[in-house]
Amino acid sequence: MAKALTNIKILDMTHVQSGPSCTQILGWFGADVIKVELPGRGDITRGQLRDMPGVDSLYFTMLNCNKRSITLNTKLDTAKQVFIDLIRQCDILVENFAPGALDRQGFTWERIHEINPRIIYASIKGFGPGRYQDCKAYETVAQAMGGSMSTTGWEDGLPTSTGAQIGDSGTGIHAVAGILAALYQRTHSGEGQRVEVAMQDAVLNLCRVKLRDQQRLNHGPLDEYPNKEFGDAVPRSGNASGGGQPGAALRCAGGGGNDYAYVIIQPPCWAPLMKLAGREELIADPHYATPEARLSHLDDCFAIIEAWTQTKTKFEVMAALNQHDIPCGPILSTKDLIEDQDLLATGTLADVPHATRGSFRTVGCPIKLSASPVEVIASPLLGEHTDEVLAWLGYDEATIGAMRTEGAI
Repeated sequence: MAKALTNIKILDMTHVQSGPSCTQILGWFGADVIKVELPGRGDITRGQLRDMPGVDSLYFTMLNCNKRSITLNTKLDTAKQVFIDLIRQCDILVENFAPGALDRQGFTWERIHEINPRIIYASIKGFGPGRYQDCKAYETVAQAMGGSMSTTGWEDGLPTSTGAQIGDSGTGIHAVAGILAALYQRTHSGEGQRVEVAMQDAVLNLCRVKLRDQQRLNHGPLDEYPNKEFGDAVPRSGNASGGGQPGAALRCAGGGGNDYAYVIIQPPCWAPLMKLAGREELIADPHYATPEARLSHLDDCFAIIEAWTQTKTKFEVMAALNQHDIPCGPILSTKDLIEDQDLLATGTLADVPHATRGSFRTVGCPIKLSASPVEVIASPLLGEHTDEVLAWLGYDEATIGAMRTEGAI
């Protein structure tokens, strides 16, 4: 069965997380992703945070499935010619180098477009044009400068980063959207184009509800927030829901660090919640009966519900509340998630055999296409496909051997 991106070839000049997360998804959709790495070292994450000696780290393997690896030292003229040949043959180039890195090697967007007018050139950078455009960014830098950290955490605590990698992988999925849009436009324009995604922009996009609330502040306090005082910026609001419905993480039986369930009180849910909690007298009590009445003492409301949740496991709480269509969710630990057989069955998790580390479990494709099923293939060893790709480009064995002797590959 042909996949969604069958016959699309991607020149992957990415490293670490934001770029590789993007190209891996394109590979899952069926594109041929050719990852270019530095001879002898490769993507720096191959050796970072190793859990086993002498093998590629999980950091690398979990971001580089479904790719081919070639090694290329583009500082040498011979290797630059190979790079030019790859540009000519590929549909998409993706890079997340420091600002200006490819330009300094002579490969500006204009030059790349000249070599192949149909190529789509996607760049992931920390920042867009402006005073920060030449600055480097990392995950938490992007969270800090995109609005996430200032609005995450508790009112009396430090600005806090989220465990979700919204700066890196969040930007990667934004890049996927831009690339696919450009690829579709090429079907009727015949021309490639530049796709630029900034990490700061992607985080800000994911924080849009906080920008909504920043403007609402002009008209008074944010009533659904648990904060008692408001300044001139949206505050950190703990676990308050961004959707306007009060929510809280409530303790459950077990007493462990993740034995909690997040429960949301929507107006129709108050009566069934009070029945479950054994406090039916509060259904019609004027101090509790309406959302407006509850708003001034939400802590009390959640304490009443928590007295009940503490008698149940987090999964029993979810089962009971879902019978009444009450929004809730157990706080799932990473151990809960990695052992989830439903996620394994749907391909959201996948067990992948690897040549040197054995089998490892990874996050599979989060986007399901009915006519383009995903097979997760192990990340490549460094330079594993160099000869294969060079032969595809038309280089013979003698030339490849000479290039290897020279250090170009």
